[in-house]
Amino acid sequence: MKNTEKIGLLRQMILMREFDERAGRWYAEERMAGSTHLYVGQEAVAAGVCAHLCRDDYITSTHRGHGHCIAKGGDLKPMVAELFGRSTGYCKGKGGSMHIADIRFGHLGANGIVGGGMTIATGAALASRVKNTNQVTVCFFGDGAVNLGPFHESLNMAGLWSLPVVYVCENNLYGMSTHHAKAASVKKIAHRAASYNMPGHTMNGMDVSAVYNVAGRAIRRARKGNGPSLLVMDTYRYYGHSRTDPCSYRTKEEVAEWKSRDPIQKFKAKLIADGLLDERTFGEMVAEANRQIDEAEDFAEKSPYPTREDLETDVYCDDLLEMQ
Repeated sequence: MKNTEKIGLLRQMILMREFDERAGRWYAEERMAGSTHLYVGQEAVAAGVCAHLCRDDYITSTHRGHGHCIAKGGDLKPMVAELFGRSTGYCKGKGGSMHIADIRFGHLGANGIVGGGMTIATGAALASRVKNTNQVTVCFFGDGAVNLGPFHESLNMAGLWSLPVVYVCENNLYGMSTHHAKAASVKKIAHRAASYNMPGHTMNGMDVSAVYNVAGRAIRRARKGNGPSLLVMDTYRYYGHSRTDPCSYRTKEEVAEWKSRDPIQKFKAKLIADGLLDERTFGEMVAEANRQIDEAEDFAEKSPYPTREDLETDVYCDDLLEMQ
């Protein structure tokens, strides 16, 4: 990895962290409707994986998807506008936090359904194979999705047809409040890959360098036509499942131990030790991230809400609306 790429990864993680910390405050201040699921703590996964993707490669995301959108190249202004329910948002204010999407930079959509992006990602990879476009699809999902039908159906099809897709499981240990160990008969998620004729790897998802290296190999493998991979990133969300979750099922000691592995602080320390960074420059990175978020917030605040007429646009079934 080049030194410029290392600095770029740190900038990406800082932007994701500052964005979601701000999103948590917006939600607490009731400036955004619906729910929000913060990505804080998991930034190394999105940054390390998406660093290898081209603009026309695809991703599918999850309900905890702000970091994925940023890492894939999303614009903060329509992101915040979408959170605020404004017509200038990525989905014209109709999707909110859990349904941001824009095909123009390969984002096939965040998804409020657990495991909902898996079949979409597999279909996108099949389309790339049929059209011979050399595109790769990355499917982000949580450990809560690995016991659902779409996981097994998608991996089976991808393995059978050797599709150019990389399945990235962000294993933050909890599906809402249920620990993965209490919900799965197979302890190691990556072991399931063998059933579907693909390699499976487990790695430290708090280490952006480790994520970058393993994801790079899997994405290059897919792009060369050698088939799918299952990557399991052991990571941790610092906050509850959603902003209303008090996290009473986790001990303070567990949370503190995982925070001691913080991906930003660990990578920052490494770059300082290697002579690539100093505290002043790091502070400037944080300030620049917040400046961008401030601009996006101001853009969203000045944007209009959708009109009543907008209720009937971008829908699939006009006939039903006419019948009502």
